[in-house]
Amino acid sequence: MRAKSLIPLEGIEQRVYIMRGHRVMLSTELAGLYGVEPRVLVQAVKRNIKRFPEDFMFQLNAEETRNWKSQFVISNPSAKMGLRTPPYAFTEQGVSMLSSVLKSERAIQVNIAIMRAFVKLREMIAAHRELAAKLRELERKVEGHDEHIQSLFDVIRELMEPPVKPKPQIGFKLHKK
Repeated sequence: MRAKSLIPLEGIEQRVYIMRGHRVMLSTELAGLYGVEPRVLVQAVKRNIKRFPEDFMFQLNAEETRNWKSQFVISNPSAKMGLRTPPYAFTEQGVSMLSSVLKSERAIQVNIAIMRAFVKLREMIAAHRELAAKLRELERKVEGHDEHIQSLFDVIRELMEPPVKPKPQIGFKLHKK
């Protein structure tokens, strides 16, 4: 029987970002999951820096940090995102390596949950690619037969695209009386 995870997979999946072509998790969010302060996590990593080559971990540059902060529309510098230094981004291998430098029972459980989330994301991406390939193959077979079938393919392709999240509107709404 499997023990209940500390964090639901969905909570972890929402903290995975694509940066520099890699799926990563940020040190600030990982620290929260592990129940330690971000500086404690970074100190542990720096004490074991040989375990974290560039393909395991990198520090965000100023532009990446601004882009990441802007996703959360946070302007209060004393808030969670009011960082003194840019956070570090850990790839799946880097997150896995964290378990060797953070040795608490919570760290072990969180790492297991994170590894499961990365596996689930990979499976979802693979299923999406497989479905897209099957759709292209089927579309080639019926090409030129019927425009209704073609419009059906267009709708399916549209549904397969990730939803576009509208940017939240900032400011006041004027109500006409």
